[in-house]
Amino acid sequence: MSKLKLFVVLLLLAGATHAETDARGDPAKGQALAGACAACHGADGNSVVNINPSLAQQHPAYIAKQLANFKSGLRANAIMAGMAANLAPEDMKHLGAWFASQKLRPAAAADKDLAALGQKLYRGGDTARGLPACAACHSPTGAGIPAQYPRLAGQHPEYTIAQLKAFYTGERANDANNMMRSIAAKLTDQEMAGLAEYMAALR
Repeated sequence: MSKLKLFVVLLLLAGATHAETDARGDPAKGQALAGACAACHGADGNSVVNINPSLAQQHPAYIAKQLANFKSGLRANAIMAGMAANLAPEDMKHLGAWFASQKLRPAAAADKDLAALGQKLYRGGDTARGLPACAACHSPTGAGIPAQYPRLAGQHPEYTIAQLKAFYTGERANDANNMMRSIAAKLTDQEMAGLAEYMAALR
């Protein structure tokens, strides 16, 4: 291979690597932006306020999507709309990359009976009511599927319950194809609490 061809190949590879990095976001740049998030979500993405989600180890693309949805109003939340208002798409990717790179300090289940109820639904669903198993989309361990379904393992039960109720009422409507709204509409309050307890205990 001539020196010219080698140079062109190296240049193209460098460009591809740079583009890939841009698509994923830069954790260092995200860290610089994350100071504004610390009061609610913790400096490292581990929230100490149970109604606010921990973002550590969450899929970066999911975080970026939620920020975009808050900014557009597709996901309604007055506080987060204000926080996202001045973020560019690149900022959202950087924040996603930063929080994804942090280690989650998982929550724990406090009610074993509720967790047992949640485990049954999470793993097997309820075919009689048309409820799919949560594990089908969010994985048996609650790790989720990157860029498609969020990580649920170790999340604060209070936050999970609040989101299930928001899907139930339609207050939260940024789920693809109405999937979560249709599922939450079939859940009782006790089942929501059970799922939240079980998912908090997943590792």
